[in-house]
Amino acid sequence: MKLSRRHFIKFSTATLLSTAAASSCTNQTSNGKDSRPNVLFICIDDLNDWIGSLKGHPQARTPNIDRLMNSGTNFTSAHCSAPVCAASRNSLLTGLAPTTTGWYTNAKFEETADAVLGATPTLPQHFKNNGYKTLAGGKVFHTGTSDYRHDLQWHETLPYYEITNQYLLDRGYGYGKYGAKDHKYYPFPKDGGQIVQTYGPDTPGKSLCWGALERSDIPHNGVMPDEEIAQWAVEQLAKEHQQPFFLAAGFIRPHVPFTAPKEYFEMFPLDDVIMPEIVDGEMQDVPLYGKAMALGVIPGGDHNAVTNVSPTFWKELVRANLACIAFVDAQVGKLLDGLEASPHKDNTIVMLWSDHGQNFGEHRNWRKMSLWEESTHVPFAIRLPGQTQGQRCDQVVSLLDIYPTLTNLCSLPSVPTNEGYSLTTLLNNPQFERKLPAITTWGYKNHSVRDENLRYTQYRDGNEELFDHKVDPNEHTNVANDPRYNTIKQQLKHWLPRHNQMPTQMSQFNGDFLEKRLEKWQGENGIPDWLT
Repeated sequence: MKLSRRHFIKFSTATLLSTAAASSCTNQTSNGKDSRPNVLFICIDDLNDWIGSLKGHPQARTPNIDRLMNSGTNFTSAHCSAPVCAASRNSLLTGLAPTTTGWYTNAKFEETADAVLGATPTLPQHFKNNGYKTLAGGKVFHTGTSDYRHDLQWHETLPYYEITNQYLLDRGYGYGKYGAKDHKYYPFPKDGGQIVQTYGPDTPGKSLCWGALERSDIPHNGVMPDEEIAQWAVEQLAKEHQQPFFLAAGFIRPHVPFTAPKEYFEMFPLDDVIMPEIVDGEMQDVPLYGKAMALGVIPGGDHNAVTNVSPTFWKELVRANLACIAFVDAQVGKLLDGLEASPHKDNTIVMLWSDHGQNFGEHRNWRKMSLWEESTHVPFAIRLPGQTQGQRCDQVVSLLDIYPTLTNLCSLPSVPTNEGYSLTTLLNNPQFERKLPAITTWGYKNHSVRDENLRYTQYRDGNEELFDHKVDPNEHTNVANDPRYNTIKQQLKHWLPRHNQMPTQMSQFNGDFLEKRLEKWQGENGIPDWLT
């Protein structure tokens, strides 16, 4: 009998879970205290694979993230279920794929959450319901510690620091007339940033900018939001807790704008910055919907804007991302040091993940929001209590697997709606071949299937991409029409979602932002040259 994907992995987990992992999660000690492990849940916004242990960029300086990965399990091929903040985090934290919920984008979810989820608890809600003390600071969900069900999920949270609109406007920060609407991403450069200076203050997409900041340029007494989040989390780690805790620290950098204290920029002299591999003509074999995804939000297209700002702006953005990554790595280091100095160092699971990747001109894309490797591939590590010997797992995994993995490791009741699968088997045996691809969805009926060696993408109009990572790791050549790949392409198509839930608040699909871009191309001068 051929086992389905769900049946196969449940069988594997049930039969291969080690005695050591199971015994680490017994519920009580001899004195009656709950001995289930604590969880330090480190979330990083927009961090692609530019870290030392993943070798996404040769100049990345991430000694602290690498320290965690080198002492735990480094999942080297982890992929998000949606390449945008809200949809990815909602999927991870509910255990449900976008094709099940209809949550495909960064739309607001509080109005539909209860109708979509029903009795399904979010991940922190499940921990709170089962005897854990739940604490959160920073960006865990898209808008902060929660987008919905706040009181059901958390015992204690750290709100973002408040910045008045007028202060930001007086200093030239941010989104112009919208002021501090998205103040969690602040500070912007003092002059508004390079896009503002070139195209004007009302230009969409102005967050694609950078700034090496003096402390006097940083609101809130010169303290970056991520520094405050790290300090708060370290304080929680230093406390005694009467019950096991689930502590989430959500760091905002390296999300745009690419601003950080200037010392992190000084680590990367501009003339020495190594650029990503870019191939002329690589957009020729990209289907129309892929081109529409790459367009971006700045009028005329993101890539067109970047190349027009200045001859060095592309390199400046690459440098800025390296600087912001080094900055957030320093915050991760504070947490790891705080845990090591705490009374909880021997009974805490540490998990680190990013919600999705980020492109820097590859495929002419300057955001995430695409189905290419740079947008889907993320850092992901798990360190179990007492673990010191690191290991690599090169099997493809999904961020959907986080919810059932933590449920399993912490002896919580399983949640039957979870659509990911526990990684405990791979924690015990990283070489175990579970032969399951990761599915990433961006927008309604656009899916990418990533297995160990290939990426197959089908857009909603039926057009396809296929990249062979054995010979083309940077996905420059689409071989979907090469007859030599017909058999493997059909095998990968088998994994495409059979059900695609209508986007929330739509009774029938009548197009989205992608159709709007295609319609504009039809009504103006066609597809921009730099996309063809």
